Amino acid sequence: MRGPDSTNQLFDQYDRAIELCYKIWQHHFEFLNLGYAAYLDFFGFMKGEFPNIPDQAIAKMVQGVDSELFRPDDELKKLAKLAVELDLGDALATGSVDEALAAVAAQPNGAQWIEAWETAKNPWFNFTSGNGFYSTDKYWIDHLDIPMSYLRDYIDRLNDGDEIMRPTERLLAERDRITAEYREMMEPEAQAVFDGKLGLARTVFPYVEDHNFYIEHWAIGVFWRKMRALSKLLADQGFWENEDDMFFLNRNEVRDVWWDYSSSWAIGVAKRGTDVWPEEIARRRKIYEALSAQSPAPALNNPPEVITEPFTITLWGITSEAIDRWTGGASEDGILAGMAAAPGIVEGTARVLRSPDQLSELKKGEILVTPVTAPSWAPVFGKIGAAVADIGGMMSHAAIVCREYGLPAVTGTGTASSQIKTGMRLRVDGNTGKVTILD
Repeated sequence: MRGPDSTNQLFDQYDRAIELCYKIWQHHFEFLNLGYAAYLDFFGFMKGEFPNIPDQAIAKMVQGVDSELFRPDDELKKLAKLAVELDLGDALATGSVDEALAAVAAQPNGAQWIEAWETAKNPWFNFTSGNGFYSTDKYWIDHLDIPMSYLRDYIDRLNDGDEIMRPTERLLAERDRITAEYREMMEPEAQAVFDGKLGLARTVFPYVEDHNFYIEHWAIGVFWRKMRALSKLLADQGFWENEDDMFFLNRNEVRDVWWDYSSSWAIGVAKRGTDVWPEEIARRRKIYEALSAQSPAPALNNPPEVITEPFTITLWGITSEAIDRWTGGASEDGILAGMAAAPGIVEGTARVLRSPDQLSELKKGEILVTPVTAPSWAPVFGKIGAAVADIGGMMSHAAIVCREYGLPAVTGTGTASSQIKTGMRLRVDGNTGKVTILD
């Protein structure tokens, strides 16, 4: 033998993958903080000029963003419109994805639509049904039944005469009206400062959402795909049973497994981990399943008396008042209070979801109630009546997406998903941050 063995290369590649994952996560914060820093600077300026200005009025001045995070959903809408135009709806409704694509290809205009489908896949199907943080998230490019189900729903809605596009023109008109009204009330010197801060906020604010596609969805999706291939390799060597079992180990434990695999091969002895890890993974899986079945408490330990950190408030909806409610403070019977995240009032039937795998259960007009939403849930926001979330502030993904879709939203409720049951009638008041259980 000459030179290092093949496991040496695997060590290098594994370490490099971990390093790259860490590096792109730093870019996550770089882009997120750019958007938030500019917005919070503008927010503070507006509160200084107009102490009683509603938070939503400030948020509306940066709404109507053309975020690339909406592109996967927009591509599906374009495909749906093209399918209706080419009379391919029935063919696309045929069986599995492969069967539907074959049926479309057999139609006179099928090749045109298939070309559009293939074009949209790269890069816009590098998108997960979750938020990209977890190995369990399912990526469109690997599970084409996910975008196909959204596509079929859009075709049905178009045939019913629904408007499936976001109300961007209306949002921009409202943005410009509110901006002009407040600017007119300022002195000339303040107007100049206002123009600069608002211009910067509008320029960098899209990064708050755009980075999700490139980092959480696309880049981390590549990482999870590589780690899954690694887990399969080690499963084939007897270290565990299932292809996803490696994700119950931390990154340093995985490296120990590599060392076991490499050294046992090199000196010709049995691998020790094959007698250890299957039992340990089974134990950890039971803990994971038990914890997954429980609704988490909104707050633990002894929180500070006053919350002032702006990111905590705007992103997560964690305020002094919220913590008081979560830890047993005063609340009205039948009314849940949270952050007034997106304006409007809607009454409807609740649909409580805890996983993106349940999104297919949503029916048109229902009120989505969930612990937290992900930006990738955008395809269902066009059919719901409103959204209620346990987690999130004015600048959370749920709040931003709901404002861009013209939907009322209340976030930061802490316990809505555990107190509300599917089928309950609700009134969601996104103007005041109140959710009333009507029945």
